[in-house]
Amino acid sequence: MSAPQITPSPTALIGTIPAAPSGRGRRFLRRCVPLLVVVGVLLALFLWVGSLQLDSIESRTLNPGYIVARIGEHLVLSVLAAVLVAVLAIPAGIAVSRSRSRVFRGIVIGLANIGQATPAIGVVILLAIVWQTGFATALLALVIYSFLPVLRNTITGLAQVDPSVRESARGMGMTSGQVLRRIELPLASPVILAGLRTALVFAVGVATVATFINAGGLGDMIVNGLKLQRYPVLLVGAVLVACIAILIDWVAGVIEDVVRPKGL
Repeated sequence: MSAPQITPSPTALIGTIPAAPSGRGRRFLRRCVPLLVVVGVLLALFLWVGSLQLDSIESRTLNPGYIVARIGEHLVLSVLAAVLVAVLAIPAGIAVSRSRSRVFRGIVIGLANIGQATPAIGVVILLAIVWQTGFATALLALVIYSFLPVLRNTITGLAQVDPSVRESARGMGMTSGQVLRRIELPLASPVILAGLRTALVFAVGVATVATFINAGGLGDMIVNGLKLQRYPVLLVGAVLVACIAILIDWVAGVIEDVVRPKGL
């Protein structure tokens, strides 16, 4: 007589199926993709440069000391510009959203539109002509060029707050300033942070033109590579700028997720 067959229970069958990644795990994996791409590109670039026979001009540029100095200048210029944009554009966006004057609103948004509509190289050169060359001029140009995304997103984020939420807060006895700090800005923070993220990436890209007014940065490598027809120097400078932009966008995305209010 044959032994009776034992049918596994549904619970046992389910236990053998590997669990799918949670929502947080999938988000973490997606976040890691840009970082892995940048690491792979930089590793390939390092191996390629190491395989080349560099002449004296290329050796003076493609060395750790020079590259680190240019990266430092580029990062300081870009990050400082983004900080100044946040300090100036967010209050301006709050003022515009609070104002009932269409003239004031049109003037502020119009000036910000002009700053971004003008080509970056035009803003840099024009400021250098009317003012001076150097770091301060490049910084001002970056602030002008990156102002609009933060201003526009601040206005949009505050406008998207449900009016009933404001009225409920006022009914609880909050002042206008308390409503702004405790209710409106936290609810609008995802949109505002997205504007800051865009402005920071803008600043990294536009900072390459700072070399034309003697403000340093990785633009030095790109311009020197073009002028001297040293294409390894040109390629290294361009790839480093692209990688820095991707990395900063990645870091800004992580910070955006961390500071996002719970439930949004």
